[in-house]
Amino acid sequence: MSYALQSCIPTHLPREPVKPDEPAWTPPPRDDGQPPAELRRIFRLFRPYRGRLALVGLLVGASSLVSVASPFLLREILDTAIPQGRTGLLSLLALGMILTAVMTSLFGVVQTLISTTVGQRVMHDLRTAVYSQLQRMPLAFFTKTRTGEVQSRIASDIGGMQATVTSTATSLVSNLTAVIATVVAMLALDWRLTVVSLLLLPVFVWISRRVGRERKRITTQRQKQMAAMAATVTESLSVSGILLGRTMGRSDSLTKGFAEESERLVDLEVRSSMAGRWRMSTIGIVMAAMPAVIYWAAGMTLQSGATAVSLGTLVAFVSLQQGLFRPAVSLLSTGVQMQTSLALFQRIFEYLDLKVDITEPEKPVRLEKIRGEVAFEDVDFSYDERSGPTLSGIDVTVPAGGSLAVVGPTGSGKSTLSYLVPRLYDVTGGRVTIDGVDVRDLDFDTLARAVGVVSQETYLFHASVADNLRFAKPEATDEEIEAAARAAQIHDHIASLPDGYDTLVGERGYRFSGGEKQRLAIARTILRDPPVLILDEATSALDTRTEHAVQSAIDSLSAGRTTLTIAHRLSTVRGADQIIVLDGGRTAERGTHEELLGRDGRYAALIRRDTQLAPVAP
Repeated sequence: MSYALQSCIPTHLPREPVKPDEPAWTPPPRDDGQPPAELRRIFRLFRPYRGRLALVGLLVGASSLVSVASPFLLREILDTAIPQGRTGLLSLLALGMILTAVMTSLFGVVQTLISTTVGQRVMHDLRTAVYSQLQRMPLAFFTKTRTGEVQSRIASDIGGMQATVTSTATSLVSNLTAVIATVVAMLALDWRLTVVSLLLLPVFVWISRRVGRERKRITTQRQKQMAAMAATVTESLSVSGILLGRTMGRSDSLTKGFAEESERLVDLEVRSSMAGRWRMSTIGIVMAAMPAVIYWAAGMTLQSGATAVSLGTLVAFVSLQQGLFRPAVSLLSTGVQMQTSLALFQRIFEYLDLKVDITEPEKPVRLEKIRGEVAFEDVDFSYDERSGPTLSGIDVTVPAGGSLAVVGPTGSGKSTLSYLVPRLYDVTGGRVTIDGVDVRDLDFDTLARAVGVVSQETYLFHASVADNLRFAKPEATDEEIEAAARAAQIHDHIASLPDGYDTLVGERGYRFSGGEKQRLAIARTILRDPPVLILDEATSALDTRTEHAVQSAIDSLSAGRTTLTIAHRLSTVRGADQIIVLDGGRTAERGTHEELLGRDGRYAALIRRDTQLAPVAP
């Protein structure tokens, strides 16, 4: 099984206990002190679409220029065409106002189409980048991160930025252009009235920045709460979660816990919606009252003996001012919304900046023909520098086509050892090789082709049986799928189902028993046909009869392959070419089944334990 496949497998309830030597994963601290750098990073997201954005800019500029022409046409109608009775000029000016409205609307439609397309492409790029980054994350990330948290970052956070990337950026340019064009037109009409109109603008800008910072802080808290609620839903409403909740009698408790999470979200949503609402409303009230101020100022100018403002100029100016209010308020609101969106961008960038520990080398080795010799050469491993070593000095070679069984008490490092072969983790000392090549030097495709994993927990997608099997080999024919199922001794059962290979397996394969799911996993691995096979306690959770059936399928799968078996039940490893006993991460014993029994050491003690725990036949 490839590293990418393991990475995409979600966690579920009930959770596996965390190893004491495996520290919890936490994301790196966020750098909140560099907003300019963050803004530059956001702008870089739009760089591939700068041509289309330039076209949007031209449309915005043209729309703004056309829209400010209407008040000048209105002034000519009131000051010239109507007083002088020039009906021809009146008709032309009225037609001009109509054409102005048509052109403004046309520019707006085209601009919206282009900007929305660009915004959706940016969101697609972000979703793909985050998903790709998560596919490369180490296994420790997924064992320590709630599935709902990951889903919230991809769905909720990126979805919450939709307004910003699809319309806010264009709205910012459009409104800014409209404000500049309108102010220039107002100055051309009367500079004195323009000064009066703009006196309070600095105060409005200061208020909007205050509101933006407040909403950004609340949005960060809201998104964290939404992620927590999504995680609760994902875990408690999965098949495993429902089974656990009902069998433990905790359904009411889970409902109460969800209600509490939802109540906290309600409070944050209300706070987010009302943050700065009164201050922004004050701005709207002041701007709505400005026409009265302009009329008053014009009247006072006339009383003072200064040059009178014509009726047409006054009406045109008030029309421009009203036209200024809409983009000005929208511009201030856009600034608030952008600061709010920065909180979402921070959460997305937090995932994109995660350190990927397991990477492909610059010049990877690609093996066309893989024999399957696996060697652990003085291997050390620890999950964290602060914790003690999980494995120390492991030195063993498994010839191509040979078999190695790894046994030992719980927590001795058996599964960890198997994780090192497909590079689910990297060694911290020594090296693991396949055909003499360090697995860290192999390209991921070679490693995926070389190593197959059948674990105790079988993951099946909510898809048909055929689709689940074909996941290992997308180009597999129906005949190949059937042959793999026959080898895994599951074909007869599949054929007996009403829909055969088209049968949906259900959420996490719950339409099938544990043994049937294991045999489906074995069939999937047979279809993959890897030369190296890792069996990680593949039968430990099965009853004796089912274990026998699955073991027969495993024997078919193991034939001719290099096999590394991690075993809890020692009855499955007696035929291994060599057996090592791990204790505290070190090799305590090594030999064949008969040799280790003859030494009467740890292996013999484990055999006696299994004998005492063996079920009594009815």
